[in-house]
Amino acid sequence: MNVEKYLQGFFPGNKGPTLEAMKYFMEKLNHPEENLKFIHIAGTNGKGSCTEMMTNIFFKSGYKVGKFISPHLIKYNERISVNNINITNQEMEKIIIQLDPLIKEYNNNHDNNVTLFELETTMAIIYFKMQRCDIVVMEVGMGGLYDCTNIIYPEVSIINSIGYDHMKILGNSLEEIAFQKAGIIKKNSNTIYISQNESVDKVIIDKCKSENNKLHMIHKEEVENYSYNKDFQTFDYKQYKNVKIKLKGKSQIYNASICLEAVEILKNKYNLPEDKVREALETVIHKGRFETIHENPTVIYDGGHNELAIKNFINSVNMYYKDTKKVFIISLLKSKDYKTILKLLVKNNENIYIFTNGNSKERYWDKGILKNEAISLDGKNVMDIELKEAIKKSLQKYKDYTIFIVGSFYIYGDVIKYINE
Repeated sequence: MNVEKYLQGFFPGNKGPTLEAMKYFMEKLNHPEENLKFIHIAGTNGKGSCTEMMTNIFFKSGYKVGKFISPHLIKYNERISVNNINITNQEMEKIIIQLDPLIKEYNNNHDNNVTLFELETTMAIIYFKMQRCDIVVMEVGMGGLYDCTNIIYPEVSIINSIGYDHMKILGNSLEEIAFQKAGIIKKNSNTIYISQNESVDKVIIDKCKSENNKLHMIHKEEVENYSYNKDFQTFDYKQYKNVKIKLKGKSQIYNASICLEAVEILKNKYNLPEDKVREALETVIHKGRFETIHENPTVIYDGGHNELAIKNFINSVNMYYKDTKKVFIISLLKSKDYKTILKLLVKNNENIYIFTNGNSKERYWDKGILKNEAISLDGKNVMDIELKEAIKKSLQKYKDYTIFIVGSFYIYGDVIKYINE
């Protein structure tokens, strides 16, 4: 079996507001999720970084850690890993062969076919049980309440920053979106959440009360003595003093604080030595998030694709590269609000803006539409060319600039390939 071809050809459709297929699989498989311990992480932004940090904390502390993420950057295998080693094609094939009769049975008896994300989530749970993981860090795909991952019962639920994204599915207000994210809050458990504003906070507080769930609310002012240089950010959080993190951007210190709060909740059940926790935060890597992927010239890749992520991206640009000349190569999926994103990005007439069709004219906003929008925002140095040509041109012509590739995670593999070529 060609696993990648099978997955690419699998039904990609959007899942409706139901966990019916996931419950069906868990029932048929004798509930493998009940044999695992989970940390469940939701949020518009920051959930991927928290997932990497929590995984590294348990890994450095000597545990066998399953990790489930989305999207992948280059290969499907990245979505499912144990101790940061990705599932192999052979292992996926074995699980797919096991699931195939159940998939056919479900499809024959239901109006909506099993989706790719339902398959991936089910594969992950089966794999983590097979591998006998001590703990699984599971990142929500979208929302929370009806997300495929929401058939688990976590040790801790983490709800990171809440912003505008996927509004057609999750709702048009922050309160509606928060309600969907709060769907991962379970009875008699623990939830960590960073305070945002009174109306959004109330959604989380009310859900925790209704589920008899202990809420650990973090306030940003609890993060103190912040400083940064080109290598590390340093801060204090409660009793943790002088904590160092390698990940860039101020939003990451709040992600790290969430993880420190999780350590405090979990250290009665797990041996999480402080020196290992600190080492984990200091060494964690998160690909595709303000990642330096080339030197001379410097090329930074950031997958930020919604308003909150772009604001965090711009803050990081201003922190680390304020006084450099800049090129922005921008690709945006059609599901994204390009007008809001460009309004934030196209600010400086000295910057160069290159718009592309990403790696698919069907899935990405037309580069000409993006260019015209940038011109309407008084962008001066604006052009639209194909992604491969944009990278080649930038590396050759703008050697004394910092080059930022922003707007989508799904072109990461192509970008790396083009740079290597």
